[in-house]
Amino acid sequence: MTATVQESALLDALKTVVDAHTGKDFVSSKALKNLRIEEGDIAFQVELGYPAKSQHPALRKALIAAARTVPGVQNVSVEIVTRIVSHAVQRGVALLPKVKNIIAVASGKGGVGKSTTTVNLALALAAEGASVGILDADIYGPSQPMMMGISGRPESEDGKRIEPLENYGVQVMSIGFLIEPDQAMIWRGPMATQALDQLLNQTNWRDIDYLLVDMPPGTGDIALTLSQRVPLTGAVIVTTPQDIALLDAKKGLKMFEKVGVPILGIVENMAVYCCPNCGHTEHIFGADGGKKMAAEYNVGYLGALPLNLSIREQADAGRPTVVADPEGEIAAIYKAVARQVAVKVAAKAKDFSSRFPTISVSKGT
Repeated sequence: MTATVQESALLDALKTVVDAHTGKDFVSSKALKNLRIEEGDIAFQVELGYPAKSQHPALRKALIAAARTVPGVQNVSVEIVTRIVSHAVQRGVALLPKVKNIIAVASGKGGVGKSTTTVNLALALAAEGASVGILDADIYGPSQPMMMGISGRPESEDGKRIEPLENYGVQVMSIGFLIEPDQAMIWRGPMATQALDQLLNQTNWRDIDYLLVDMPPGTGDIALTLSQRVPLTGAVIVTTPQDIALLDAKKGLKMFEKVGVPILGIVENMAVYCCPNCGHTEHIFGADGGKKMAAEYNVGYLGALPLNLSIREQADAGRPTVVADPEGEIAAIYKAVARQVAVKVAAKAKDFSSRFPTISVSKGT
């Protein structure tokens, strides 16, 4: 068998392995790179546009098995690499230096678990191999310092930019680091908006793939300003199945749509309660409200989280579920949701602004 025929047969065999997250095979999607055939030895790379480190072993095994169905193939070497790039944002908004993608995590009202979802999604993305940051945009009720188990004040090496604090491999910035824990922020909208702008733009973020913004509840000054001025790749809407929560979540979704921010999907929090003693399940806040909302607005349904005591306890203790019980069932749900978010980001149009030169016009002499 000639090398050309063998390559053709090999590519056909590899086409049978489909990316479970995108529904496409790696050959047709051009994710297969650097194919080398030396007699019976095969080597190639598969490039993913999203982090999925936990999925690599199974994917590698499937690709090797497919390659070995081709006659003459003896040894197979597969390298899986992740390449996360910047994607397009709202028209007229410049990207943030050293931050590839910014994702708003929002809800129309408070108390639906938005901050808990933000912190666990961030930790899940980091666990899957991404460089991640969290911006706590809730000026009036910052909770990320407590949830991330971080205390102390940010430092500034040059007197101009402040260094983010870090724990569990995630960079974090919050107004909570700059004030006393019991201090009330008695600021009107413009002051709070200016403070948030400084936190975002004067933080020395260090080469972040995904910056998750824990949005304040509602669609007021801060939320609107963020959605208009911050270069957002997309937004995740968090809701409970309860009708009153869905009513407000729909308003948040509409706000992002009006300013041109894509909705990456809906996360349904506190979807079901399972009694730890008897195993009885109860839909305390209603059933499938988030799923119905996703269908109504034709956006992705990212998944459902249970109403579980451990989620609250772990977040309050500064060790959220994804790090407190990384192999547990709930952590697996967060990781699955996080991968879906990253896959949806990867499917968005890429940002090419850095490829175009800056044109300056000067007066002739």
